[in-house]
Amino acid sequence: MTDQELLNRIAANPKIMVGKPLIKGTRLTVEYILNLLAHDATVTEILEEYEGLVEADIRACLLFASRSLESTSFMPLPVEMV
Repeated sequence: MTDQELLNRIAANPKIMVGKPLIKGTRLTVEYILNLLAHDATVTEILEEYEGLVEADIRACLLFASRSLESTSFMPLPVEMV
């Protein structure tokens, strides 16, 4: 699947979930899926929990996040905050 095909699986609509990017046809936000992955949920566990999702949906979330960060500049955090 191409990058564009993956990204086409993500949508944003100001009337749904306050405009947060989500997997088309669901109310599952990219943020929510990434948070599940960050907290050790496996792709298999997510797919079992949310009927209708496919692996490409999760890969689309990862690609969307990656692309969203491409043009972002970061400043080092002060030592006290780390």
